Amino acid sequence: MDSGEKRLNELGYKQELRREMTLFKTLAISFSTMTLFTGITPLYGSSLQYAGPATLVWGWVVVSFFTWFVGIAMAEICSSFPTTGSLYFWAAHLAGPKWGPFSSWCCAWLETIGLIAGIGTQAYAGSQTLQSIILLCTGTNKDGGYLAPKWLFLCMYVGLTVIWAFLNTFALEVIAFIDIISIWWQVIGGTVIVIMLPLVATTRQSASYVFTSFELATESTGISNKVYAAILALLVSQYSLYGYDAAAHLTEETKGADKNGPIAILSSIGIISIFGWAYILALTFSIKDPSYLYDTSNETAGTFVPAQILYDAFYGRYHSSTGAIILLFVIWGSFFFGGLSITTSAARVVYALSRDNGIPFSSIWRKVHPKHKVPSNAVWLCAAICILLGLPILKVNVVFTAITSICTIGWVGGYAVPIFARLIMAEKNFNAGTILFGQSEKAYLLDSLLMDLLYLFSFPSSNILSDYMEHFQLCTCRIRCWPRPS
Repeated sequence: MDSGEKRLNELGYKQELRREMTLFKTLAISFSTMTLFTGITPLYGSSLQYAGPATLVWGWVVVSFFTWFVGIAMAEICSSFPTTGSLYFWAAHLAGPKWGPFSSWCCAWLETIGLIAGIGTQAYAGSQTLQSIILLCTGTNKDGGYLAPKWLFLCMYVGLTVIWAFLNTFALEVIAFIDIISIWWQVIGGTVIVIMLPLVATTRQSASYVFTSFELATESTGISNKVYAAILALLVSQYSLYGYDAAAHLTEETKGADKNGPIAILSSIGIISIFGWAYILALTFSIKDPSYLYDTSNETAGTFVPAQILYDAFYGRYHSSTGAIILLFVIWGSFFFGGLSITTSAARVVYALSRDNGIPFSSIWRKVHPKHKVPSNAVWLCAAICILLGLPILKVNVVFTAITSICTIGWVGGYAVPIFARLIMAEKNFNAGTILFGQSEKAYLLDSLLMDLLYLFSFPSSNILSDYMEHFQLCTCRIRCWPRPS
């Protein structure tokens, strides 16, 4: 019997899903959930505007360092509890019989809403990239190019969500195959962009600007406090460096999950940390004119800063936007793969939670497709909620900010609950798996918990508006109606 299946049986669950994922396939899905471009690209402009390039560049290094502590803590717990429910299941067992149900309930809704909102962030960013591609293909903002209106933007958002749900309805081998394409797409595409962009750019920023310049855009953001602005600038890093728990959600479908799940978690963090920093440096060095990036009269209508950087580089060198369009398509592909993988993870969490009667109508959502052995009903529930999150696009201008906040806080909170429970748990009560980090473990747990709690206060903001708060509250108030998982 597979070691992961044996441990699953010991935890009181029988094997229902098909266990055929290899380490590389699990790593591919985890990597695709984090993705090289999808966190950095849509948030690069706002983070650069908050506090300038130095905070953006060095913030990535700092957050990457502390993310390792979170990853180490989660890898050890994953080795002990290789179940699809992952975080909320961990919280239930680690917090003990007294606090387990409450801890599990808190973790469950945080994790679920974070993942479903994560689908929304990928759909929104993918639509934004597609909007820029269409604009540059039909001209530019200055030459009568077509800028997709809100209704068409919403159609693209819904279309991407439905496609991801449709693909996730098929056998997991299809998703795994697509995610293998994804990992090579992002590694090769990322390498090309990181090397090509600075070489093509005719005007490059100095090293002193990239590594030491700290600038506040108070008139645009409404933020004059340097510390607060710096914290907000970290959003791009903290959002980009989450999602590696996808490997944990797939442990019931992974061979040797008690070992391969933790390895996939740590490997994903390492790859994204290195490539992400290189991508940020490539974008920042290649800026032609920082003040022009946000100008609504520029070629991309000031809607997407990375698109303007790419356009300036290629048009300045070749007097053509073709190169920028090709690289934007590479980035769009990353959003597509990322949304597909997050849909996979979100559906697994909803399935596991339904299996424990944790949400209304659990008997519907826990059903597994008789042929493909995937939780297809849970997939379409996630897609439906994601579409509802995106409907305010027609009226509200800060939907992406709100959805990103929900996603980040959901992920951060979901990570913090089991880590805190593990930290206060009596050592003799912990049944260690094949991955154990020894005597320094408590320090890892404490550091990871503190970093998680710090992120909870990182709300993206620019003159906090009532429509932002209303959308955020509307999307999160429903958690009060959720029952506790049994």
